[in-house]
Amino acid sequence: MIIRKILVALFTLVASHFLTAQIVFAMGGSSNTASEEAAPPSPDFATGKAAIDAQQWDAAIAAFTKVTVAEPQNADAYNYLGYANRKLKNYDAAFENYNMALKINPEHRGANEYIGEAYLQTGNLAKAEEHLVKLDAICFFGCPEYTMLKRAVADYKSGQS
Repeated sequence: MIIRKILVALFTLVASHFLTAQIVFAMGGSSNTASEEAAPPSPDFATGKAAIDAQQWDAAIAAFTKVTVAEPQNADAYNYLGYANRKLKNYDAAFENYNMALKINPEHRGANEYIGEAYLQTGNLAKAEEHLVKLDAICFFGCPEYTMLKRAVADYKSGQS
C-alpha cells in the first residue's frame, strides 16, 4: 500500500513537471534555469520580446543588445538576439549569439532548437541533427523545442529528395 502511494506521488510529480514544461514553452525562450524564472524581465527585455512578437527584428536586436550589455549572463537575451538576426538572414551574428546562449547554458532548449534551424537554413544538416540529439537528451519526456526541430529536420530532408 505504501509503495503504491509512493508510485502515485512520483507519477503525479513527473506528470506535473511535464505539463508545466509544455505550458511554459514560449517561442524558444526556455532557459531551464530557476534563477531566470524568479527574476522579472528588465524593461529592455520586455521591449525586445514585444519586438520579436511583432516581427520587428531591428528593434528586437537593439533591445536585446542592451540586455546583454547589462546582463552578460542572460542566455535568453542571446537566444532572442540570435533569433532576430536569423530572421534577417544575418547568419554569422545569429550563430554567434546562439553560441553565447549555449556557452552560458548548454541545455538551453530554445537556443538548441533555433541554432539547429539556422544550420538547416545554411545547409548544414549534420550540425542540425547534433542539436536534435542534444534536445532529445535534454527533454527526457519530450518538449516542444525537440518536436519543432525534429519536424524542421524531416521537412529539410524531404525537400532534398
